[in-house]
Amino acid sequence: MRASLVLAGALVWVTAGVSSPDRATAQAPLSAAEQAIVRYIDEHQDEAIALLERVVNINSGTQHLAGVRAVGDVFRAEFDGLGFQTEWVDGAGWQRAGHLVATHAGPGPKVLLIGHLDTVFEADSPFQRFERIDEATARGPGIIDMKGGDVIIVQALKALRAAGLLSPMHVVVVMTGDEEAPGRPLSRSRAALVEAARGAAIAMGFEDGDGSPARAVVARRGTTSWRLAVTGTPAHSSVIFSESVGAGAIFEAARFLNAFRERLAGEPFLTFNPGVVVAGTAVDFDPVQARGSAFGKTNVVAEHAVVSGDLRALTPGQFERARAAMQEIAGAGLARTSATLTFDEGYPPLAPTAGNERLLGLFDRASRDLGLGPVAPVSPDRAGAADVSFVAGHVPMIMDAAGLKGRDGHTVNETADLAVLAVQAKRAAVTLARIRP
Repeated sequence: MRASLVLAGALVWVTAGVSSPDRATAQAPLSAAEQAIVRYIDEHQDEAIALLERVVNINSGTQHLAGVRAVGDVFRAEFDGLGFQTEWVDGAGWQRAGHLVATHAGPGPKVLLIGHLDTVFEADSPFQRFERIDEATARGPGIIDMKGGDVIIVQALKALRAAGLLSPMHVVVVMTGDEEAPGRPLSRSRAALVEAARGAAIAMGFEDGDGSPARAVVARRGTTSWRLAVTGTPAHSSVIFSESVGAGAIFEAARFLNAFRERLAGEPFLTFNPGVVVAGTAVDFDPVQARGSAFGKTNVVAEHAVVSGDLRALTPGQFERARAAMQEIAGAGLARTSATLTFDEGYPPLAPTAGNERLLGLFDRASRDLGLGPVAPVSPDRAGAADVSFVAGHVPMIMDAAGLKGRDGHTVNETADLAVLAVQAKRAAVTLARIRP
């Protein structure tokens, strides 16, 4: 199926096989409506920063369900004020707070904008408040990942309304409540996002990406976790490697890990990392918390070894090949040992496509016309998993990292470049303004 959109005065056919247009370097004049967008954003920058401070100061660690809901209530009021129909999708079925969905059902092409309400900083974290460092920067939990991106969505839509452009637009905003630790099963926790993607012409995610305002994401590696459990034959260490005892669980686990490395290391965009190893005579491992304990003696052959890690790949096919290779290795065990290798649900990849590149070209064109410079793609090696990947295959043109930029995300030094808020809001609003039926 293919759809046509008129963008910046030219007919664009959205198909997987069409190459992206050349990105012109000359700055084109803005229309009167686009100039109105710029004026609105410049004149309301202080309001946007005030909204950012307000939501940053509400703790919304993923497990703090009431806090996530409270941040959702703030943004819900903003969308209500813009004339959107808003809904809170309860997350009890996947042990999370839920998601905010806001819909403006105009006659134009459907556009999906994606954010998230939760952060990695739970209610017991010492990092809780917005702190202005200077005129240009501020620090706070989730300020770039990704409450800043959520504010940019709101600010871009307000600017479109002020310019008289929002009324005919069909915009759906989904702000998930568990991006940092998604609930299970993923088929339920991401059902609202996938449903919102159906029929959309484009999808834009507002994560912070690699932190540079000169780059955006058109391809993300997916990620999944894996667990290797090995059982050996316990015995006195003096008879290890004998026919009746074998190598034991620890040597066997190490052999598997080295075989993974020898077989798969070096393949572009593929990584696999054993992050936790617990081994000994007796092992207790909690896969949710990724922690455990073990008991053993130096003179006893280990009976158990558990290894937990992650696997990242750029395409579904690369995932399948890596899983198959790892299973083949784990299935060829030494005598007197046994092993099981299991893979959890995970984030799918956002594979590179011509449509994704085309959307970045439109965003880049808007940025240049605004006098804000070019926007180039981030290498997939530097683009982790994110919610936007769940709409891959449902939307022909997808881009992420249109959010607030800064540094040190997921740490107590998470810091935002506040001037980028207006830059990104202008880029997003003008890009959306140029989409026509």
